[in-house]
Amino acid sequence: MKLSLSRDAAYSQKTPYELWQETQEVPVIKGLHVEDVKTVALRPWKRKGALGAFINLMGSGRSCDAYVCEIPAKGHTEPQRHLFEELIYVVKGRGATTVWQEGGPKQTFEWQEGSLFSPPLNSWHQHFNAQGSEAARYVALTDAPQMINRFRNFDFVFDNPFCFSDRFTGEEGYFSGKGRDVENHRTWESNFIPDIPGFRLKDHSARGQGATGILLHLSANTISAHIEEYPVGTYPRAHWHGPGAHILILSGEGYSFMWEQGKPRTRIDWKPGSLVVPPAKWVHQHFNPGREPARYLALKPWGFTYQVEDLVKTLEIEAAGGTQIDYKDQDPEIHETFLKECAKRGVEVRLKF
Repeated sequence: MKLSLSRDAAYSQKTPYELWQETQEVPVIKGLHVEDVKTVALRPWKRKGALGAFINLMGSGRSCDAYVCEIPAKGHTEPQRHLFEELIYVVKGRGATTVWQEGGPKQTFEWQEGSLFSPPLNSWHQHFNAQGSEAARYVALTDAPQMINRFRNFDFVFDNPFCFSDRFTGEEGYFSGKGRDVENHRTWESNFIPDIPGFRLKDHSARGQGATGILLHLSANTISAHIEEYPVGTYPRAHWHGPGAHILILSGEGYSFMWEQGKPRTRIDWKPGSLVVPPAKWVHQHFNPGREPARYLALKPWGFTYQVEDLVKTLEIEAAGGTQIDYKDQDPEIHETFLKECAKRGVEVRLKF
């Protein structure tokens, strides 16, 4: 790549990540949400050998970024490796990915719409579109901003020969889709999950009545994901946490409220393909007045397997020292709005408190 920061870049008022991003010459999407990641406009991305766009929403807070990549029919991305973690979710199409360490054996696995996987840190990888007539598209979360801002050397991040053999050595079956259920932590450990929309969830009533969910840990990452689902006519308790949780709607139609504490609420309507990222310490709450269960996948720049930072107690109510607002303590207008939204759709309100 042979890219470097000039001495004058230190006074440009831009982060090293932002300066690198400019060299990629693809669109940068900003704001509070993306209406539909399946339809956002993309441009040719030379480094990827495909089409792409960055997603730098306000809620990422420089802790992470996201991007959309589209591989043309019968096409493929360029081989690449990088010194940051990445979670990839396929939103359209089917294909295959090959992963390997320098000089080691190659492992290839097939994916489809709804698959989630993560190339191990700094491993070589290349994506292939298996379709002859349609493009394949995925959305990814990375912690590239942290790594690029910390080292400020693009060759070190993108052309580093170090092999993280404690994470991946090219072993057979690494991406088989098998996993381990960590029962006491409500976590599924795997390196490849073929079907996120159909993944079986567990009781998660600590978030709301009827809620189900699962934590996901892939490829020995420190970043993670989780799935949550809420029944028709319900909604979870409001809560807040740190920056960077990218909430991708998989099913259902509804809306979210997000607000900085003590300030007016912002409403965001969503549907499958919508992406919502609550800013740090903004209270947020998701509502399902629709006619089918609402399921989402949250891609996050933090995890629970390797404790690398102090995490707030998002599953405890405020009275118990947590960050959740109990139903009985929320602004009454929130529930009144939900009643009206359900009535518009002829949906029975099932939430009781």
